[in-house]
Amino acid sequence: MVEEAETRVKLAAGGVVLRRSGTEGLEVLLVHRPRYNDWSLPKGKLDRGESLELTAIREVKEETGLTCRIIRPLSIARYNYRTPKGERPKAVQYYLMLPEDGVLRTDQDDEIDSVCWVPADQALDKLNYDFDRQLVDRVLKDEQAAPSI
Repeated sequence: MVEEAETRVKLAAGGVVLRRSGTEGLEVLLVHRPRYNDWSLPKGKLDRGESLELTAIREVKEETGLTCRIIRPLSIARYNYRTPKGERPKAVQYYLMLPEDGVLRTDQDDEIDSVCWVPADQALDKLNYDFDRQLVDRVLKDEQAAPSI
């Protein structure tokens, strides 16, 4: 019999964080996770009693060092992830975010070992996951059509 807790969707939230740089134009904030050796968007799981918005703000701050504000909600990524007991469903709500304060993390740990601003035209090539690439591509096209930054 499958335990109910094992079939529930794990909820998480994160951000597509953008900024305009005088030299590079539009840039996307990416994180490198050594455990998976991948480049991704900052995100993480909800804490008990926490809203998706607060989770996104907290996780982006924890993973990047930057305090960001939410501009608008974006897509939800749905996928399965591996656990010692098998695969479980996960849903990540993303938000378009802008940095307000802070300094990029330079310390490393087992979760995040690098954080960097990547020029928009290079971000799609650097990201490892199709959903991340598709999401960032849509956001960049939206920003070109009707800039909010």
